[in-house]
Amino acid sequence: MSISQKLSLALVGTAVVFMGANPAGAVSLTKGGSAPVEGQGSKSTIVGSQVIDFNSGTAVDPNGFATYSATNGIVQGSQSGAYATPFGDTSKYLTISPLDSSVAGGTGSVTINFAQAIDYFGLYWGSVDAYNFVDVYSGGTLLKTFSGADVPGAEASGSWTSNADNVFVNLLADKGETFDKVVLRSNGRAFESDNHTYRLASVPEPGSMLGLLAFGALSAGSLVKRKSKMA
Repeated sequence: MSISQKLSLALVGTAVVFMGANPAGAVSLTKGGSAPVEGQGSKSTIVGSQVIDFNSGTAVDPNGFATYSATNGIVQGSQSGAYATPFGDTSKYLTISPLDSSVAGGTGSVTINFAQAIDYFGLYWGSVDAYNFVDVYSGGTLLKTFSGADVPGAEASGSWTSNADNVFVNLLADKGETFDKVVLRSNGRAFESDNHTYRLASVPEPGSMLGLLAFGALSAGSLVKRKSKMA
């Protein structure tokens, strides 16, 4: 096998490794959103994002990219021992309670699948509890799990009125990384959230990536031939 062929194979191998790489833990959690707006709660300030606010009474994405596994947890107001409206939010929101709970949203979890890869997901997290969890996936691989205790500055005590426990949370993929599924789940009553927000990722087309690598392989082969002629 010639040197140019070996270089070409090496570059192709590098392409496979590069395109398949998506290291675990490539998502970070921060907090930060607007102040509650006219009874709608806190909203994302991330530019270029799309929002799902549940005001229609359903968990349906008006933009058509997100699909929810359960839609029976859309509520408004508070119910003692069941769910509490996020602070400053008098609109409809999503609540999740343990499986088979005799309350709205008793599904244990809600899975949100995205038709295209995203690099950002945010939500207004009400009365943050340590038993609330957010799982982030890419291609079926779990990248990261966050609990209410991971929210910066949160007491995770489930307070209905505390600024520390009613916050907008942002999940941001590291540079060059994406995810396509988010699972919200709770081991207790309840996980309340509103204003789900996401941003479609801008990623290079696989064909374009392979084209660039193929060009690199050809260039490497030409360089070897030129050096051979000069020897």
